[in-house]
Amino acid sequence: MATSYEENYHDWLRDAHAMEEQAEKMLQAQASRLEHYPDLKARIEQHIEETRQQQQLLDSVFDNLNISRSVLKDTVSKVTAMGQAMGGMFASDEVVKGAISGYVFEQFEIACYTSLIAAAKAAGDEHGAKIFEQIREQEIAMAKWCIDHLPDVTQQYLTRSAEPGVEAKK
Repeated sequence: MATSYEENYHDWLRDAHAMEEQAEKMLQAQASRLEHYPDLKARIEQHIEETRQQQQLLDSVFDNLNISRSVLKDTVSKVTAMGQAMGGMFASDEVVKGAISGYVFEQFEIACYTSLIAAAKAAGDEHGAKIFEQIREQEIAMAKWCIDHLPDVTQQYLTRSAEPGVEAKK
């Protein structure tokens, strides 16, 4: 029988899996619409690959613990991601709002993995804790890239939007 530490840990692990599913869908939607911001698009595409690798790492933790994933949470997260992506399409300053949202989402992921590391350790899963630390480092690197490049993305948007007849939003 699982302890409450394990139950919470397993629930949060399922949440992390759903979060990465959501991240992949949001990033794919954002990258598919970017036309005039090649650096941003390239970094997002790189992070899509990192996110897929993170999903595989999470799957290995599920397998190691012999627990099931949550199909419902994954499905809800995908629907939520699609709604968020669709909503951004209509903003005239989509690229700037997307860059800000990306940074915020990375910070959310960092916090989730920080908590998940503590939960894994409390449940006695050092293997899982090491994997979450590895994933968190990738999220920290992406968050840093986002905040470091936000001024550039903003300036590029402002420059493009000042040009008559030039598409700036994506």
